[in-house]
Amino acid sequence: MRNKIFLLLILLISVNLSAAISNQIPIKIENNKKGAPITLGIPFPKGELYSPDNVRLLNSKGKEIVCQTTEVTTWKPADDSIKWIWVFFFADENVDYTLEYGEGIYAMEAENRIESVNNMRPRGGIIVNTGTLKFRINKKGNGFLDEVYIDKNNDKEFSEDELIASALEDSRGTFLDVLDDSGIDLSKATVNEVFREIGSGPLHAIFRVEGTYKYNKTDNNDSPFSMRIHAYAGKSYIKVLHTLTYTGVPDKHKIQKGEHSNIATQKEVILSEDTANDKGWTQPNDQISGCGLTFKYHLDKEVQFATSTNQERDLNTRKDFDLYTAPLSNKKTGVLQIGPKQNREKKGSTSMQREEGFIATIFEDNNVQTKAQRAKGWIDISDTSKGISVGIKNFLQEYPKELEIDPKTNTVNAYVWPVSIDPMSFERKNTKLDGEMLDNFAQGTTKTTEFIYYFHAKEKIDNIYLTMDYVLDPPIAHASPEWYTASKVYGNMAPYSTKFPEFENALQYKYDWIAFNQEWESWFGIFDFGDIKTNYFNDEWHMWNNNEPTVDFSLWTNFMRTGNPKYYHMAQNMSKHSMDVDNIHWPRKRNYVGEINDAIDFWNYEDEPESTPYLGIGRRHGDEHWNALLSAHVWIQGWIASYYITGDQRALEIAKMTGDTYLKRIWGEHDLRGRRLYLSVLNLVELYDATKLEKYKTELDDRVRIMLELQKEQGGNILLDRYGYSQTYVAQGLYKYYQLTGSKEVKKALIDHARWVKNVPPLNHQMESYLATIYPLIIGYDLSGNKTFFGEAMKRSELLKVSKLSLNLNKDVTQKEYSEALLKISRLPKDEGETAIWDLNQGLRVFGWTHANNIPYLLYWLNKSDDINTK
Repeated sequence: MRNKIFLLLILLISVNLSAAISNQIPIKIENNKKGAPITLGIPFPKGELYSPDNVRLLNSKGKEIVCQTTEVTTWKPADDSIKWIWVFFFADENVDYTLEYGEGIYAMEAENRIESVNNMRPRGGIIVNTGTLKFRINKKGNGFLDEVYIDKNNDKEFSEDELIASALEDSRGTFLDVLDDSGIDLSKATVNEVFREIGSGPLHAIFRVEGTYKYNKTDNNDSPFSMRIHAYAGKSYIKVLHTLTYTGVPDKHKIQKGEHSNIATQKEVILSEDTANDKGWTQPNDQISGCGLTFKYHLDKEVQFATSTNQERDLNTRKDFDLYTAPLSNKKTGVLQIGPKQNREKKGSTSMQREEGFIATIFEDNNVQTKAQRAKGWIDISDTSKGISVGIKNFLQEYPKELEIDPKTNTVNAYVWPVSIDPMSFERKNTKLDGEMLDNFAQGTTKTTEFIYYFHAKEKIDNIYLTMDYVLDPPIAHASPEWYTASKVYGNMAPYSTKFPEFENALQYKYDWIAFNQEWESWFGIFDFGDIKTNYFNDEWHMWNNNEPTVDFSLWTNFMRTGNPKYYHMAQNMSKHSMDVDNIHWPRKRNYVGEINDAIDFWNYEDEPESTPYLGIGRRHGDEHWNALLSAHVWIQGWIASYYITGDQRALEIAKMTGDTYLKRIWGEHDLRGRRLYLSVLNLVELYDATKLEKYKTELDDRVRIMLELQKEQGGNILLDRYGYSQTYVAQGLYKYYQLTGSKEVKKALIDHARWVKNVPPLNHQMESYLATIYPLIIGYDLSGNKTFFGEAMKRSELLKVSKLSLNLNKDVTQKEYSEALLKISRLPKDEGETAIWDLNQGLRVFGWTHANNIPYLLYWLNKSDDINTK
């Protein structure tokens, strides 16, 4: 009997031990800062995790810390398991963490929780209590923070004497003022609705404030705005992402009825491109005279002002920022950052010398107290017991920016576009055709700016520095590259390694070259930053990239493969730029959500003007961002990756805007042929995967059906010869569709296509099309096991190999030296008597087809090459 009891006890112990065994994912934080709020997107292989509840987080000592998890998307319809989650937590002083998951694993409950009320009745609003901070935004308020309290005495109560900020009573808590020939039109902000966003929970809550700027003059269009306000349990700071929409008339050209032929939704009224003699194209009309956020501060009389600047403008400078402090006088005090492109007489960078003209000034009225090249992007005002700090991310890169204190009105003003400088105008620089068009599509351009507001009891300057850097210089958390690639959420992709250096050189040297040029060329400015230029001819860059083809996704891929935060920042900035600036966002009819009880609200909604048919359609690469559109020029793949990896809710919002335009099929059968068809499948499969909305699946199914039917008429080739460079759209889109559905027809189509491009290599765009076939060949091998596909992929990829760069990259290296060093190690063939746009010193546009969407997948199978005999 004793032996039986003993064996039973051993069995129970072993069962309990096995139940406690968990799977673990190593997590690392780059640029770590103690206390920083971290949102981390983590993918999971199919069948690995079925509930976000079965996840917890351990610190470097193996002790559990509080975290918040959100299910983002699943592997449906193939499998019910989770594909991506978000994990939110506050960093400690260490950089290493472990994510545990599995059955029987449950996270500890949070002691500190955010309490909030979202009352959208006509006189309602939101009230948010983090435990140390309480703020209110009223629906009939001023558009931003109407009341802010801090718990100075830690009694968990908020009394009237703890009020630290409040709104001015003029409906201008946020503003977007317009200037035209009749003068400045000051906006009034109205809050329409507030929504809680996905990712909200006890530790971290996100509120999306939707509002409208209204104007006095009838010739100025109302302008929608949105703010995403992030609040954190137990913290007295908030992060605010403000999005403006330019709805003005950008220039004074004579507006004609009709559409351009390459984006026409009809054929009766087609615009002529022969209007270069109209001087109005280059004359500004509606301009942004000022935009920003403001509120009134409540501090005692003796107030100290602080900020910091740097005499070096390099983003990665090791030179410390110089702290500036002074008693706040009765004069307007603040810091202003401007840049060279505001003075059009200034020359840009040459291949031997970088552009100058970045100026940061600390001022009191018109008196300059300090002048430097760069401001860090924050200010603080504090009395003897409390204070307010405000920061704007990318203060230099997204110039002009200004942070200002006005003691006469007791206001804190954070300017997206400062009123103290010349207005932002959107006229064309010239009347040359850009992207084969002569037009101006600036109307409907948006811009999102990221702020941090820290309401605090009296703090040491070091703690203010630290808190500001949670947004201004944020930590980047990531899993190991092996985890991202092994999840197979983007197919069979290899992590970075030194095993095949000549292929890795082809990727990393190109990305580093582009990063170098972002600073060398000063690709900065409020509507330029994040983007890059695409063609490098005669030691000069030409044409903004405007994200073609999925440049931001290529950068996200490289971040996942390497874990290098440099690529995280490049990818995030490109995603944010392209979803804001490289798209049409207005006129846009609001979404009806039934927030008003009265039934008349729906009928009023029905009478609202319809959206532009071009809503969600992207810009064509060109000399300016808003000069040209094209019917197949929008890439949402990188936006969705940004949504998964960083938790950027706006990314999914804009992706859905594009997806909804696909449903309308505004170009008829033209919408369902050629490159438009191929790119739409890639976009829709990503959007369906992120949302699981049946309307996108229905549209996707029909477009895949059309693509496969057309393949039968083309001998097995899915693509028309004209669009040979679009191989990656087809292969990635259909492969992901196959992942999700297991469709045998799609599997066969991909194998048939691989056979076609093996036997009939496309050369219509020379190397663009020829090298773009590497990925389809790899997919063909993956799905069929036919080694000749892999052998041909290897043969074509020989052109991609790059030797070791001999140049020692330091701060003294010039653009010309760098370019020449890259060309020496390139093995790519030359173009016929011209500069090859696919060469190593070019931008990322052609690189996306020839390298970025091929090499990571080629390396996966090269790592298994011992098992592949291609002879």
